[in-house]
Order: sequence, then structure tokens, then C-alpha cells
Amino acid sequence: MLRFGLIGTGRIGDMHARLVAVQPDAAVTWCYDVHADSAARTAAATGARATTDLDALLGAEDVDAVLIASPTNTHVEMILRSAEAGKPILCEKPIDVDMARVEECRERLRAFDVPLQLGFNRRFDPSHAGVQKAVAAGEIGDLELLVITSRDPGPPPPRPILEACGGLFRDTTIHDMDMARFVLGEDPVEVYAMAANRVDPIFAELGDVDTAMVVMRTASGALCHINNSRRTNYGYDQRVEAFGAKGMVRSNNHRPSEVSRHGAGGTGTRDELLYFFIERYRAAYEAEIRDFIDRVTAGKPPRVTFEDGRRALLLSEAALKSYQTNRPVEVDYT
Repeated sequence: MLRFGLIGTGRIGDMHARLVAVQPDAAVTWCYDVHADSAARTAAATGARATTDLDALLGAEDVDAVLIASPTNTHVEMILRSAEAGKPILCEKPIDVDMARVEECRERLRAFDVPLQLGFNRRFDPSHAGVQKAVAAGEIGDLELLVITSRDPGPPPPRPILEACGGLFRDTTIHDMDMARFVLGEDPVEVYAMAANRVDPIFAELGDVDTAMVVMRTASGALCHINNSRRTNYGYDQRVEAFGAKGMVRSNNHRPSEVSRHGAGGTGTRDELLYFFIERYRAAYEAEIRDFIDRVTAGKPPRVTFEDGRRALLLSEAALKSYQTNRPVEVDYT
């Protein structure tokens, strides 16, 4: 039985806790949040103890691993304190939105020998993972074009989330940067991005953008195109398409059902897309937690590492720099 201490009991933390609680060989034993009522709510739902004292959670004998789902600007602190306590870590993405803090965290982690998995849950989505497996198996020949579409149904609340998230490239596109690396099987070496404000004036007020297109090139010559928007009127638009000399493989959007209707009101009408990330990626989140439990209990290294998080942020930073300078940017991973 792997016993979890949950750090952060907001929307995504509460979801993680409930997914852990249904695993046959795992449990949530402690829930920490700076807001006592939030910690108490999730603790009550999972049979855990609630606390606003992080030291109590990290020092508890019945905490074998930690799951960090606190705000992004606390991730580095929570990672380092958990590592110092000797606890295996599953941390939501990103490590941080400041590259300097990520590099500092990277150096300080060298002193600790604890597993750390980054929460790029989309790698565990059955559809997206199926695309990656098909590409890796050579089903489409050499990968020539990778197209990733990721469009949110609507922007998050303006404050404090938008102010703290680090902007579109670091908050949203970072998922797609990791997915690109995952499917491509190699790191992009050049990035070019264009972006605009087409959705809501709040993004321009915060010095951010809400619509973007990114093109990347790998050393082998494969090309990747990512398109992002903070708004759709038809649900959560999530697609990955890989194209090569022998064909194409694609993961499609998900709906509540696959029923299609034909009548006077329309031909082939279907349910709207699942609305947002918790619904669309529920299976991915559960598979991510399942994989973490299995690998920690077996003494195996995590499948998605700190370095994966660092490289995804480097690509996001390159996209931001490209947008700001209107030039392609070469990526230096050292």
C-alpha cells in the first residue's frame, strides 16, 4: 500500500486524491492546503487527515510519497522540501515558469536520491499514446509532419490564475511541447512562433496572448506544427496527427457518446466534445497515477522526468522569444 500525502487540494488536487483513493494498493493519508476548508473537504472525501502544516505531512510516518498539486509558483519549494524529506514525488506540470528557478532546482536536487515524476498526463492518454506507439513502431515510415491541436473551451478566471500561470506558451503550449518530444522521439532544435490576441482583452492587459501557432524542426528534418487557442465554442479540442511516407495516424477528440443522429434537424449530428481537461483526460490522469504507483513500488525510475519538464519549458521559452522577436530561435538544451 503506497500512502500519499497530497499537497494542494484545489480542483486538480482534489481530482488526483479521488483517483488515488480508488486504487487497490494506494491511499491518501494526508491532505495539505493553506486553506483549511479546502484541505478538510478533500480529506473527508478520501478518509485522510487534513492539515495546514506542511511539516506535519512531510514528517508523517504514514506518508510514503507526495503528490504536488499546489499553485505553480510553489512547485520548486514543494519539490525540494519533499525531496529533503526523502519522499518520492509526483508533481503537476510545470516545474516553474521561471527558467532560472528550474535550473536552480535541478542543481539542488542532485543532493537527493528520490524519484520525481512530472505530471505530463497527456503521455498517458490512450489515444495520444497510441499515436506515439504507431510512430515508434514505424507504421507510417519516417515521421515527416506532426500536427498538434490544443484549444481550450474558455480562459481560466482572470485573477489570480492568469496572472500566475506564466502566459499561454508556458501554461498551455508546454503540454504540447512535451507531446511533440514524446511523439517525435527527438528534440526540436529550431522554433518559430506567431501569436495574437483574438479571444479576450484581459490577455493583452496582462501582457499575454490567447492564440498561437508554433512551427518546430528537429535535427532529422521532421516538422511539427502546434496551434493553440484559449477559446472554442464546441468543447475541448485535442488532436494529434502524425504523417509519414507510409500513411498517417491520428488521435481524435472525445465525446460523451459516439451516437450520430440523422433527421430533419441535421445529418450526422453528434454530441458536443467533452468540455474540459478533467473530463477529457480522466483516463490519462488515472493511468499516470497507476504508472507512478507501479514504478515506485517496484523501485523503477519514473517514466516522465524532471529533465522532460525542463526541456518542455525550454521549448516554451524559445516559442515566446520567437514571438517577441519575430525570428526563428535555435534551442540550446545545455
